[in-house]
Amino acid sequence: MATNDLNRQVIEEFRANAGRVGGNYEGRPLLLLTTTGRKTGRTHTTPVMYLADGDSYCVFGSKGGAPEHPAWYLNLVANPRVIVEVGTERFEAQATVVGPDEREALYRKQASLFSQFAEYERKTTRTIPVVRLTRRN
Repeated sequence: MATNDLNRQVIEEFRANAGRVGGNYEGRPLLLLTTTGRKTGRTHTTPVMYLADGDSYCVFGSKGGAPEHPAWYLNLVANPRVIVEVGTERFEAQATVVGPDEREALYRKQASLFSQFAEYERKTTRTIPVVRLTRRN
């Protein structure tokens, strides 16, 4: 199954079940991130795992350890105003790429909770970015 088809199914399940999904994401903290395409200007929604940190959510541009950043990350760098859906809540947020020291601590915490993040880091030579999503007023 193509990634877009899989994402579409996860998004539909997420919205139909108050943010809960099965399959590979079952029991994992998942949010829907809607970015604006840096080339097309169209919106794109992507399911991503997150780490709650105070009043914000942190997401990780791992792309499964691929050598390049995920499209959603490149989009939010170009346009950091995003939409976040967590559970049944939907809100506008500001995306900020965290600095190196904060990134290290947040990534270590996520990797300690979900070992695949340590594996993603081992698979790539790039630094996997961590992005803080902060609710806009």
